[in-house]
Amino acid sequence: MSDVYAARRGLLRDRCAAAGNAAALITRPANVRYLSGASPQGAVLFVGPVEDVLFCAALPTGEADEGRLDEGLRLSVLTGPGADPAVAAADMAASVRADSLAVEEHHLTVARHRALRSVAPKLRLADLGTAVEQQRLVKDEEEITCLRIAAEIADQALGELLESILVGRTERHLALELERRLVDHGADGPAFPTSVGTGPHSGRSRHRPSDRRVEEGDFLSVCLGANYRGYRCEIGRTFVIGTTPADWQIELYDLVFRAQRAGREALLPGAAYRDVDHAARSVLDSAGHGEALAPWTGHGVGLEIDEDPQLAPTAMGKLDACVPVTVEPGVHLPGRGGVRIDDTLVVRPEADGGPELLTITTKELLAL
Repeated sequence: MSDVYAARRGLLRDRCAAAGNAAALITRPANVRYLSGASPQGAVLFVGPVEDVLFCAALPTGEADEGRLDEGLRLSVLTGPGADPAVAAADMAASVRADSLAVEEHHLTVARHRALRSVAPKLRLADLGTAVEQQRLVKDEEEITCLRIAAEIADQALGELLESILVGRTERHLALELERRLVDHGADGPAFPTSVGTGPHSGRSRHRPSDRRVEEGDFLSVCLGANYRGYRCEIGRTFVIGTTPADWQIELYDLVFRAQRAGREALLPGAAYRDVDHAARSVLDSAGHGEALAPWTGHGVGLEIDEDPQLAPTAMGKLDACVPVTVEPGVHLPGRGGVRIDDTLVVRPEADGGPELLTITTKELLAL
C-alpha cells in the first residue's frame, strides 16, 4: 500500500505544481487518511516539493479508527505543549523556501489561517479547494474490496436482527443491538448513527431512534452501515411487523421499490448525476409525493459516509466507473409512516454487468 499512498500524493503534488503552488497542507481528516493511510487525532499532512511529512501532536495510538500509516512517510511528533501541527507544517514550508502553500480553506478555521500567516508571513497561502475530495471520487479495487466487506457485515447484522423477536422492543434498543452486531462481525464501528423508525416514524430520512416500542402492523424502517478499515457503506430496508401488510403498505412499498430500481438502473458511466436523481424522483413525483421528497436521491460513500457525488436535481457532473454511491428514495406519510429502501452500489459499465450491488439483503416486503 505504500506505493499507492505515494502515487496519490504524487498526483496531488503534480496538481499543485500545475496551479503554481510549491506545497500543500492537508487538514481534513478523511483527506489525510486517503493520502497517508492514517489520520491520528489532529494530524496534518505536508505534501512538499521534495518530501512529505505527517505532523502529529502526539504519537499515533495504532487504533483501528486511525488507520495504518504509510511506512514510507516521515512522521514528525511535536513535543511542545499546545503545539499546532498545521503551524509546524507551514514553518517547514518556509524552511524549504516554498513561495506558496495550498491549504484546504473549506476546512481551515480563520484562527488557524491567521496562525499560518504569522509563522510564515512571506508564504503565499492559496486555496486547494476540493482537489483531494475530487481525487477520492473514483475508488481503486482495494478500496472497493473494503466497501464490499463493510456491506457484507451490514447485511449480516441486519439479517440476524430480522430473525429475532421485535414486537415490544424500542427503536433505541434495536439500533444499539444492530451496532453491537456490526462490531461482532468485524466492523471498526458503525458508519453513522443507526436509524430505526417504527409506525409513524418509519420512512423518515435519518430518524433518530426513540423509546417508541414496535407494535403489530407497524412499518419498520432500518438504516445502518459498517465502517471497515475506514470505508463506510449504507443499507436501508423497510418491513412490516407481525401481520399481513395492509393494502396501503403494499402500494406504498411497491412505489418506492420501483423508484429505487429506476435509480439503480440509471447508474452507468457517463450518466449525469441529476439524471440518476430524476430517474428515481420522477416515479415518486408522478404518484403525488414530490413535495415531501428529500433534496437528494443518493450520494457517494468511501472514507466518509456522505461524500461526492451528490445525486440531486441541481447536481453538476457525470458518473465515472468505480464510483460507489447510494440510491435511497423514500416516502414518509405524516402520522402513518413510510418506506425507505437504500443500497450501496459501484458504478460499472454495461460490458461488465452494469452497477455492482454491494448490499444484498432482500428487498422483498417481508412480514416479520
